[in-house]
Amino acid sequence: MGLTMEHVDLFESARPRLEAIAYRMLGSSAEAEDAVQETFLRWQAADVGRIQVPEAWLTKVLTNLCLNQLTSARVRRETYVGQWLPEPLLAGDPMLGPADTAEQRESVSYAVLVLLERLSPNERAVYVLREAFDYSHREIAEILDISEASSQQILHRAKKHVAEGKARAEIDEAAARRIVEEFLAAATSGQTEPLVRLLTQDAVSIGDGGGKVPARAKAFEGALAVAKFLRGLFRPAESKRKLVGGSADVYATVANGEPALVAVVDGRVVGIMCLEVTDEGIVAVRSQVNPDKLERATQQWNSREHGKPLVTVF
Repeated sequence: MGLTMEHVDLFESARPRLEAIAYRMLGSSAEAEDAVQETFLRWQAADVGRIQVPEAWLTKVLTNLCLNQLTSARVRRETYVGQWLPEPLLAGDPMLGPADTAEQRESVSYAVLVLLERLSPNERAVYVLREAFDYSHREIAEILDISEASSQQILHRAKKHVAEGKARAEIDEAAARRIVEEFLAAATSGQTEPLVRLLTQDAVSIGDGGGKVPARAKAFEGALAVAKFLRGLFRPAESKRKLVGGSADVYATVANGEPALVAVVDGRVVGIMCLEVTDEGIVAVRSQVNPDKLERATQQWNSREHGKPLVTVF
């Protein structure tokens, strides 16, 4: 039995929520879109007229697809070249989902997406469904085929793991721009001292090149090591221009709720550097330069207005 337009419209109305759930689960927009498309195919093949609560049915199918994807992804990431980082999304991207509460904003922050990689697939699912989308434990239990008590216990473990990360500061867009401007001024000064002052003593810097763009396999650790790396990163060099295809315009923006620098060459986003900020300073600098994980950011960047770059580097 084919879908009626009413059933197609019902699915399309659910698509933004499904994509937002899948992105938080998988940390990749492309994988999220694939999971949602597979959910649609299963919706298309189902006896839709007999489904009493379509939202619950769709969420259950999508979540289980994501759980399967997470299990296989862990195997793939064992052979991933270098560090694996989630795909950052620029502010305003609908796949970021709801941001009305502190819990929703935190659940999609870049820092928390990184922490969610440490969780088991079930822990990640419970955390996302409960904290970001306010599903009850009864609903989560039905989605995952577990008991309510198990759902509660899993959430407790997941929140404990997430809480082990440093408490990030809530940053509005204006504050984010000030932080990025100060950071960029320090990074391009040619000196390490201004950067060291902005970083916490245990700061780390991690880059994801996916084997396609050079990125150090190990994180830089400690304020001085991170500062030296960043000083070198922003130093002009012909080899860097060749690598990215020209000089890069650097803009201040927000990605996943964190202050971020976006490097753009001829309308193509070639890097997003997210700054995790705490009350003590910048605790982590995470750079996404894998071109496969910047395609959506490029589309989003070119679909909106943006001001002049803060600086042109390389």
